[in-house]
Amino acid sequence: MLNLELLNPLILVSLTPLLGILILFIIPQTNEYLCKLIALNIVCLTFLFSLLLWVQFDNTTSFFQFSSTYNWIPSINLYYTIGIDGISLFFILLTTLLTIFCVLLSWVSVQSLIKEYLICFLLLEFFLIQVFCVLDLLWFYIFFESVLIPMFLIVGIWGSRKRKIKAAYQFFLYTLVGSLLMLLALLTIYFEVGTTDLQVLWYYNFTEIKQIIFWLAFFSSFAVKIPMIPFHIWLPEAHAEAPTAGSVILAGVLLKMGGYGFLRFSIPMFPKASIYFTPLIFTLSIIAIIYASLTTLRQVDLKKIIAYSSVSHMGFVTIGIFSLNLQGIEGSILLMLSHGLVSSALFLCVGILYDRYKTRILKYYGGLMQVMPIFGIFFLFFSFANLGFPGTSSFIGELLVLIGAFQINRILTFFASLGMVLGAAYSIWLFNRISFGNLKLQYFRSFQDVSRREFWILVPLMFIILWIGIYPISFLDELHFSVISLIEQLL
Repeated sequence: MLNLELLNPLILVSLTPLLGILILFIIPQTNEYLCKLIALNIVCLTFLFSLLLWVQFDNTTSFFQFSSTYNWIPSINLYYTIGIDGISLFFILLTTLLTIFCVLLSWVSVQSLIKEYLICFLLLEFFLIQVFCVLDLLWFYIFFESVLIPMFLIVGIWGSRKRKIKAAYQFFLYTLVGSLLMLLALLTIYFEVGTTDLQVLWYYNFTEIKQIIFWLAFFSSFAVKIPMIPFHIWLPEAHAEAPTAGSVILAGVLLKMGGYGFLRFSIPMFPKASIYFTPLIFTLSIIAIIYASLTTLRQVDLKKIIAYSSVSHMGFVTIGIFSLNLQGIEGSILLMLSHGLVSSALFLCVGILYDRYKTRILKYYGGLMQVMPIFGIFFLFFSFANLGFPGTSSFIGELLVLIGAFQINRILTFFASLGMVLGAAYSIWLFNRISFGNLKLQYFRSFQDVSRREFWILVPLMFIILWIGIYPISFLDELHFSVISLIEQLL
């Protein structure tokens, strides 16, 4: 029986990073190359197991699949339950894919404490996979907050500048304090219902006033993680100080935990409160889209430009989620996946420049297309993907979100579409200033195009962005039944 349980692909995906951590603990600190090799093999193996989830996934049902339950403290109705549906499937795939790129990115750039660095990333991968597959509110909270620990260490120890300690503490405290109200709500729910099992809580009828209080408590946690304006202050600082791989996993996966939390907990558990607070979400989202886009135009640090553009894109995501219709919610999930790929690719491009020239200030760059043509082509493609160019993944996500929003409020759709115009402005302007114009030879004398390792990190990202943009049905088919099931719980 135990052997059959262990063959469950979801358990294999969950346990593989832990196996990697145990192996790394045994290897001597001095053997850095072996540490990198083992970490790379472990994250590739985890990704293969996660692909197995997709291959075996049944898209004709909304039930949770690959589920397993373990008795934790049965006497007080606390169990450890995991399982996935169409909503969580792609977040797990995104996590396992980006972790491979994070390990490859650090092959040369990280010079100190490599073993500990790799352990932090494997630990982070384990926590993130659990966040997206655990079906118990208490365990979700534990893993949701545990993610902060390895991320805090990654920013604080391997960050790139002197302000990294301040940025790490700001990130840790800001996101932790935001979740304290959620913990109080979780305990109140447990003492009222008698369990934290998600599938029981979905069908428990809370009174309207309790729904509103609990929804606000959960909102305080998820809004900081997304982040929504005015809870976004920690994000640009954390991105600016984190190492490149830290920025990739932060933008690619950590920002998606808030959106996933709304889809998995806030909307199905508190449907009346979700409808009641929809105008608030729409207002904050429109402010985020326009304010963050205008702020992006004023930035001079390459990482902060991408960080503020992330706030703008996540504004689209929250509009899609709270449009509470099929097109809007599916569009928001696709847009989260797209943003995870596109923003990660842009941070990779910034990392390539920083590794060579040790600065991220925009004024030092110009005319790079003349000396780094392959880099220029990649940067052009990802900049166009960032602005939602037809044929890329962002276009499909934003189009579905706007169709969903149009069914709710046309004025809302008009203001949201301004974000696409401003997105084109900052994306094209950034590309133009870096790639064209005169070479700044007074700052840099030698130039080197992308290496083979960097090339083979960027090519798969380009391929997946095009795949979602040209053939989105292969992703939407997996989402349909899970999203329809979520909408039915609002009725």
